Amino acid sequence: MTDIDRNERRRAVWIGAAALLPLAANSLLARLALHDAGGDAASYTTVRLLAGAAMLWLLMAWRGRPVRIAGSQRDWLAAGCLFLYAVAFSFAYLGLHAGLGALILFGTVQIAMFAVGLREGERLGLLGWFGWLGACAGLVWLLAPGADAPPLWAAALMAVAGLAWAGYSLIGRRAGDPLDATSGHFNRAALMALPVWLIGLPWARFEIDALGLAVISGALTSALGYVIWNRALPGLGASRAATLQLSVPVLAAAASVLWLGEPLTIRLLLAGTAVILGVALVVATRVHAIERHAHPAVPPRRPKEIRP
Repeated sequence: MTDIDRNERRRAVWIGAAALLPLAANSLLARLALHDAGGDAASYTTVRLLAGAAMLWLLMAWRGRPVRIAGSQRDWLAAGCLFLYAVAFSFAYLGLHAGLGALILFGTVQIAMFAVGLREGERLGLLGWFGWLGACAGLVWLLAPGADAPPLWAAALMAVAGLAWAGYSLIGRRAGDPLDATSGHFNRAALMALPVWLIGLPWARFEIDALGLAVISGALTSALGYVIWNRALPGLGASRAATLQLSVPVLAAAASVLWLGEPLTIRLLLAGTAVILGVALVVATRVHAIERHAHPAVPPRRPKEIRP
């Protein structure tokens, strides 16, 4: 690896790390808007996607690029995944704490993406399977009935959001320019959200604070955060990207405990540790396998036979 390659990879890691704070902040903003500020999930989702589309429209205009809504079937499928993620994410936070929701979301994302990797021909060693089963067991334990278990409907919605985000990430691997692709996806997802908002109008609560938080989430921590993350992905590679994303639930849980006063239960602590360590073990074994495949061991040369 040349110095230029190392610098590019180091730069990608720093860019990816900068995108983690916005990704974690989305959970806190949703919790604040839907609980403390008294907003409703349909309005929050719609305003979030519209604000994201508007911010990306401004960036596209600044760069002299046209804003497109029409797209291929793949583009609309990506937008559908983004819309499904956003709406399930908002309604799930009506019944979840910020840290718990982030853990379910990103745990589901990682498990789903690893499942797709296996289907595409990737292989896991014994430690990888151990980590996979440990992560799945941690999620099952987290959602199992009990006094401190989250509402099943909210946890199921967040799992749906995780599957949708995994689909959006997988489709977006070949999306081309991050700004252009993300702008198109937000435009189409915002159009999909409008009928949901119209259906929810009788229950809408137009709280200024909640709508302001939705604008911040859409324009800053979602639109700009996703562009930054997509910019980092080509230099990170799938395994490093997955490793970096493991810190998002930790950041969200720590911030929710410190700033929102949410409880840190034994179940969340232990189950969350099982999920994060399990996924980290899978990622570590995949990285080792990739590096071993990229740099196969060179068999030692046989010493020349010395003949008399």
